[in-house]
Amino acid sequence: MHSLGYRANALLTFAVTILALMCGMASLSDNFNSPSPSAQVQVLNINWFQKQPNANDEISMTLNISADLQSLFTWNTKQVFVFLAAEYETPKHSLNQISLWDGIIPSKEHAKFWIHTSNKYRFIDQGSNLRGKEYNLTIHWHVMPKTGTMFADKIVMPGFRLPEEYR
Repeated sequence: MHSLGYRANALLTFAVTILALMCGMASLSDNFNSPSPSAQVQVLNINWFQKQPNANDEISMTLNISADLQSLFTWNTKQVFVFLAAEYETPKHSLNQISLWDGIIPSKEHAKFWIHTSNKYRFIDQGSNLRGKEYNLTIHWHVMPKTGTMFADKIVMPGFRLPEEYR
């Protein structure tokens, strides 16, 4: 009755429709997950704090970063991008963010970690605004699902202060 092409088209259309419905259900199932990640950052040492020749402040610090991000992983999670940022205010800008460290967590088994490191990226302020400045360290993460929309969140750790004098 029907040609081979017509039957193949009907089968392929049905298969793609079922696949789309399964992807939609997978994406919606992530809404029922309520993650409870935890993180802690310690500044062990300010290795140096100097004024560059172009009048910018630059800092190098040694950090202990520990986090348990296992609750972010579901069966729909492909990977999690995580980064540590220093956040502070200056008279010119209400929010300054400088990325100090980042990483990609490929699986739940790697989502609980402890790292002893110095800042991976340079902590530089364009100007002389950092002496004695209070700042927050913030762990940001972006969950990348296999299907569906990405979501991001953060944990803010306030109460850090830079030295009053250059070293």
